[in-house]
Order: sequence, then structure tokens, then C-alpha cells
Amino acid sequence: MVNPVPQDYTPTGLRPDSLITAGAADEIDTDVLIVGSGMGGATLAWALKDSGHRVLVVERGTFLPREPENSRPAEMYIKGRYKNAGHWYDGSTGRPFAPGVYYWVGGNTRFYGAMLPRFRHSDFTEVAHYDGVSRAWPFTYEDLEPFYTTMEQLLQVHGQTGEDPTEPPRSQPYPYPALKHEPVIERFAGSLREQGLHPFHTPNALNVTTQDDRAAVTTADGCPDETGMKSDAENRILLPALNDGVKIMTGTEITRLITAPDGRKVVAAEARHAGRTLRINAKSFVVAGGAVNSAALLLRSANDAHPKGLGNSSLLLGRNYMVHNSTFFVGVNPLRPNPTKWQKTLGLNDFYEASPGTPYPLGNLQMLGKLQAPMLKPARPWAPMWALAFMSGRSIDIYLTTEDLPSRENRVRVEGDRILIDWKPNNLWPHHELVRRVTRMVRKAGYPLIFTQRMGIETNSHMCGTAVAGHDPAQSVLDPSCRSHDIENLWVADASFFPSSAALNPALTIGANALRIAPSIAQATKS
Repeated sequence: MVNPVPQDYTPTGLRPDSLITAGAADEIDTDVLIVGSGMGGATLAWALKDSGHRVLVVERGTFLPREPENSRPAEMYIKGRYKNAGHWYDGSTGRPFAPGVYYWVGGNTRFYGAMLPRFRHSDFTEVAHYDGVSRAWPFTYEDLEPFYTTMEQLLQVHGQTGEDPTEPPRSQPYPYPALKHEPVIERFAGSLREQGLHPFHTPNALNVTTQDDRAAVTTADGCPDETGMKSDAENRILLPALNDGVKIMTGTEITRLITAPDGRKVVAAEARHAGRTLRINAKSFVVAGGAVNSAALLLRSANDAHPKGLGNSSLLLGRNYMVHNSTFFVGVNPLRPNPTKWQKTLGLNDFYEASPGTPYPLGNLQMLGKLQAPMLKPARPWAPMWALAFMSGRSIDIYLTTEDLPSRENRVRVEGDRILIDWKPNNLWPHHELVRRVTRMVRKAGYPLIFTQRMGIETNSHMCGTAVAGHDPAQSVLDPSCRSHDIENLWVADASFFPSSAALNPALTIGANALRIAPSIAQATKS
């Protein structure tokens, strides 16, 4: 039996008046309402804290306690201690599944591995892939670059320039030096270099200095971190904003946005809070609940002026759902123990872009933090724990991602309270080729036994694309500033706006874009 997670936890040092409840009121007022406290919502709140506007973040979850269970993977992977997102449904079969999302303050960043790459320059352009074309973005890498720099400073990113041949230009170096490889990973990096490849030190927001520090956060890729050494949207971005005047309501689910009768503006949000319905009035509304939940909220907010969902005149809302082709890749040498505590220090982008011998982009290789037996158990439920412990104690653990492509048929739908995901993977040949090449290089590095697990519909931590941004209202949901083409005071600040998925972790790009659009939201709220 899983002990319940405390729901009344508040972080140490939180300004008392920043956490608000409705009390007996049926309505509350603010200037800017931000729905969701993940990377997009938290960063936008931080960017607006000095705007002079009243900013309210609404989060359906509560603060996730910093407790010993955070770093016990059996609590997370076997007992499901922090899984609280309920079920979504496979649109083709009706089968329910537990999505890889989490409703806590800070969103999925409480569980991520703090791998924070910038997208490559080419990711903002139209790129030919094996299975089609990824769309150009309505702004360039150069437009986003200064905001990448600010995000790296906020999140205290550690990195090193000059190693990755696909690295885009930078206006400033990383704020902190790269985390060094531990001996086993340094040996692996040396083997890759001997094979003519270019391994690099990954940009990572883990603030560790000693081996004891690394041991304390060895499960932080996939589990929460009770030490505070992992930078996430809560501890590095939202808490400073809350202590500087931003307000938050937790345990509050926004169920519908209400427009004026002519449909041109949102006037209020309807919320479930403390067992009752509440109305939140605002001048500007920003949805940042994640690519699935944001689309679902806008679809459920359909009314006479917007019968297909808010901002859906293009009929693209919920479509073009992307989630990366991804594989967990484990190489094992039974005679070679791996005592590494934090191995997420190495990446490889040699196959990220087309080149001689690689006619189409294949994707990215990055290490995982360090797999442990309870993390493997859900994928191999038939295997005894002693065997999984033996394997994980002698493995190097890799995450492979290949870009999937936007498709109108991959989409989010709603039926009452149910969320349905229609998803058919595409652009799979490059992913298979990436796995094949990595298999060869890992075996050359001394790991003869290879185990792989390609991720399915339930693994959606990199989801994006359901409210694509663009210049043409007929071909996009949002304009280049991520404002609805149809509704003048509605923005989306999560990865829903991505025209393409790239093949890298999206968190830094989500945050950088929130910084980019914040001035336009602040200005529009004044009028």
C-alpha cells in the first residue's frame, strides 16, 4: 500500500501571501491568468513579475513534497507514488493508458533529467526527412538566441562549447562549466572518439560538485529530487516569481474558458477548486498545461462563436501531435561493473543532420542519469529483481530520439471528460538506422549485450504541436507571438506551438519562447 503524498506541503521560504485560495468567494479577479506551472507557465510568470500586472498561476496539482521517497525509484516506478494524471485513451482502440505527465507545481520538470539543449539552427528551418518534411518556424534561431541565454542563466546550466559539430552560435558561454564524465563514461567517450565521432558534454542543470553530491541525485533523471541540486521550473523560476509578487492557486483545475458573446475575447475561466466551481476573471489568458491538456481545454471550451473549440477556425487545434520516436538503449558487459552515479554527461549529435553517408537526419544520443532495477521492472515485469540489479549494475544507459513529423491525423480529441490520442508513429526508418548505428558503436566500446525498448503512446514527455504557430491563419492556430489568430487576449505558452518537434529535449526552448512572448502579453494587457 502506497502511503499518501502530503497535499499540504509548501516549500521552505515561500512567501505566505503568494499561495491563495478563493475563500467564500465565487469569483476572483486578476490581470493575467496562466494555466499551468510547468516550464512555459512558470517562466512566463517570472517574466511578468515586474510588469505591474497582477499575475495568477493556476495549477491543478499541489507542491510536490521534498521527502526521502523522492529518490527511491521503487516508489516511483513500482508503487506509482507520484503518478496523478489519471488515464488518457488510445483513439484507435479505446484502451486506457497512464500518460507520462505529472500534475504537480513545476510540471514534468520535477521529474526530468535536467538535460537542456538548445535546438539546432536547422530545427527552425524546413528540413527534408525520410518520411516527409518538418515545417519551418515563424521565427528564427537568432530571434530566440538571447532568450536561450537568459534561460541558461536562470536554470544554472552547465555546459561546454566547441565539442558538438551541430552546435548553434551563442552570444555568451554557458554560465557554469560542464559536469565531468565519471571514469566509465570517460572511457566510453574515448571509444567514440576513436571511432571518429564527436561526443560532447551535455548541457545539464544539475548543480553537483562532489561524488557524494552525484550519489544523492543518482535517481534524479526520472524521479523528483529532494536535495534541490536539480534545477527545475519550480525551484529556479517559479519560486523566485512567487516571492516577487506573482500569485498561485494550487489544487485548481481550469475546465473551460468563457468568451464574450462575439467570441473575440476570453472574459473568464471556469475552475474546479476545493470541491466547487469558481470563476476567474482576467484581462489576458495564457494556456500552458502541456500540448495535450492545452488542446483539450480549448476544445472543451467550444461555444456558439467557436463551435469547434476556441481559436480553431483553421481546424488544426489538437492536430499535428508529435512526441518523438524514442528508444531506451542499454548496453551490458557482464564482466564490467558500472559504478557511475550520474552518467547523463555525454551526448552525440553526429547523425543529427543529413551529411555524406547520412542522407536524412537520424537524431540524438544522450545518456540516461543511471538506470536502476526498479526503473527497468515496468519494461521487463517477468524478470526477477536480482537479474535486473545485476544488469543495471553493469550497463551503460542511453536515450535515443529521432524527429517525428507533423501529421493532421495524429491528434488530440475529447469526449466528455475523456482525452483521446490518435497517434501513428512516422519517420521510423531513421530511428531504426540510429539504433543500428548505436548498437555497432556500443559493441565496439565493449558492451556486447544490447537491449532496447522503443517507447509507445504512453511516453509523451516531449509532446508538442497541437496548436501550431505560423503566419497564415488558415495553416496555423497561433500567430508568431503565440497569440490565437481568432481571440485577441488568448496565448499558448507550452510546446503546443511547435511547428516541428526537432529531436532534442524541448524544455529550454519552451522556456526561451515564454520569455520571447512575455513583452507582447504585458503590452496587450495594458490596453
